[in-house]
Amino acid sequence: MKRFLKAGLVLAIAGTGLAHAATELVIATVNNGHMIEMQKLTKFFEQANPDIKLKWVTLEEGTLRQRVTTDIATKGGQFDVMTIGMYETPIWAKKGWLLPIATDAAFDVDDLLPAMRNGLSADGKLYASPFYGESSMLMYRKDLADKVGFKMPDQPTWTQVKELAGKIHDPKAGIYGMCLRGKPGWGDNMALLTTMVNTNGGQWFDMSWKPQIDSKPWHDAINFYVDLMKAYGPPGASANSFNENLALFNEGKCGMWVDATIAASFVSDPKQSKVADKVAFAQAPVAVTPKGANWLWAGVGIGDPGEFAEGRCGADLRQVGDL
Repeated sequence: MKRFLKAGLVLAIAGTGLAHAATELVIATVNNGHMIEMQKLTKFFEQANPDIKLKWVTLEEGTLRQRVTTDIATKGGQFDVMTIGMYETPIWAKKGWLLPIATDAAFDVDDLLPAMRNGLSADGKLYASPFYGESSMLMYRKDLADKVGFKMPDQPTWTQVKELAGKIHDPKAGIYGMCLRGKPGWGDNMALLTTMVNTNGGQWFDMSWKPQIDSKPWHDAINFYVDLMKAYGPPGASANSFNENLALFNEGKCGMWVDATIAASFVSDPKQSKVADKVAFAQAPVAVTPKGANWLWAGVGIGDPGEFAEGRCGADLRQVGDL
């Protein structure tokens, strides 16, 4: 994957060897818009490398995580290249499942944001190259907020968000006050819920590794989340994750949406969003503390076998950037 895949997503090099002949590389990736953009580079890679063909396996995030984790842990070799993230990268690297990214002078590793670079490294070595980095934020319909006389603070509280949701919620007009991830899974609703627990002063474990999920902050966060979605969420919210909420927002059906910052490029694009000129942004909502109110994620990750670990990232990164 010398050029093309060194450029994309978060590159991590699987140390399990090739599962297929070098004439075909099977790539497992997540089904979001950025990865669809990535696939558009296939023809350029294949033109430059006529002896190699790319085969894409596009999966929902939860399914992808299960399949690639099983595949690399068992050395199944089903995939030659796979998308992973900041959670898996350092863990898999320390287990010897990945090889460090070999770069050339054209790929300035120090140009990566420190938080992203450190999150994708282990023992001082980079094991993945980010396609994008994200945090979380609030996206909202400023026209609807203006209509009800609500001025959104730069960093609102969840209480203020709920107040606005109640004022702009209008199911008869097809507008729902709040869209949030409801689909089960740690990469789905738990990504959001963890930040809500954090900002309520909670945590998964204490310093002695004692679980804290029956604590007051957890009860406060979960009850608030459930009440908010029952009162002002769209129908079937329990099946919605990033892609579903993005579609709802772009159709003008969400008054507000708390999710990944990378969504900004979609909701503000008039080619994709019917409300592109009506969207505004604020920091992720807080509760009793601002600590942990946001998440940090380096896009998605690609793991590829060591045979393709040659340092040829620079030109590829520029190619993806141009796209």
